[in-house]
Order: sequence, then C-alpha cells, then structure tokens
Amino acid sequence: MLLLFFSKRKITAIEIILVGDCVRENLDQTDRRLAKLLSGDAQESVNQLAGKLGVTAPTVRSRLRSLITENVLKIVGLLNLGERPELIAAIVGINAESRGQLNELARQIAELPFVTSVSIVTGRFDLIADVVVEGDVHDLYRFTSELLPAVAGPGIISRSETFVVMKSHNKWIGLPRGCWEETGNDAGARVTAHQDGKQD
Repeated sequence: MLLLFFSKRKITAIEIILVGDCVRENLDQTDRRLAKLLSGDAQESVNQLAGKLGVTAPTVRSRLRSLITENVLKIVGLLNLGERPELIAAIVGINAESRGQLNELARQIAELPFVTSVSIVTGRFDLIADVVVEGDVHDLYRFTSELLPAVAGPGIISRSETFVVMKSHNKWIGLPRGCWEETGNDAGARVTAHQDGKQD
C-alpha cells in the first residue's frame, strides 16, 4: 500500500506494511543507519552519530526521540548470558486454545515476571517465551507450574515444554522483572552503608 503525505515543502510517499491491526511505516535509510550504529555502540554521543550519518545533531535527537516514543527503539544495558553463571535462561514452547485471542494471550504472558519476550511462531508451538531466572530452577518451576497456567482461563494453555539453555554464544539479554530485584531492606542497608562510608 502506498500513501501520500502532503506538507508545505513537498509530497512524501511512504510505503507502509499492514501487520494485523497495526500499521507500520518502513524505517527510512537514515533511521536504519542510526539503529545500526546504536546496535554496535549505544554509548556514542549525538555529535558522533551525526558525524557518521552526515546529518546535524538536532536531526539525530529528533530521530531518536521519534523512534523511542513510537516504541521502535529502546536503549538499554544488556548482559552477556554466557558470562553470568548465576542466571538461568530457558525457552518455553506453549500450545494454547486461544479462540482467536492469541495476540492478547502473548501480551499477558510477556508481562509475567522472568519473561524477556514472547513470540507468536509457526511450527508445533503457538508461542515461544524467553525466560530468565536467577540462581536455581525454583523460579523456573514456579513460572511453568503456577504463573503461566494462571495467566489465562482453565484449559486455555493446553501444553508447554521447557528447554533450559545449557550454553550460549552471543546471547545478550535485558534483565526481566523478578531478576536481581532488591528488597526494601537490601536497598536500605546499601544506602546506610554508603552514607557511613561518606562519613568516614
């Protein structure tokens, strides 16, 4: 589909992709190059990015603001899973009797603790959830036996199969809710220790 957008300066043709109920613009070449540069090193300054892209710094700021606001780009710190033995990653394949509500079910699962992402897939599963837990498999067991079945009505999730990642290469992850979260007591103790250290 092709849409024409009129402005005072020019007529712009934008190709769009229809995905379900959503309408997405294709990223133009500048946005793609900007995303590629940030994928390599998200610590580069706006001026450095502008120099590499051949545009002005205000243009980079504006593009970044739009990409982040539209939920296309997120700049976060990622952990190398292969270098963190205290973290356990798993891939959970899920079969669901969703009655046309698979996307809504995926969204609900994505909001559960320990979940980094959920995808609707082809093949023998309907959904694939990426899960990360800390320390041992207790939280993984709780996710598969309690949290996941409770996210929908009885019988909606008909089956799940869990694949624990034994070793990974080039797998960088953002920590999900539930991992490395400080309790109020832990946080308070750290603040107190920090203040004591400053007094010394």
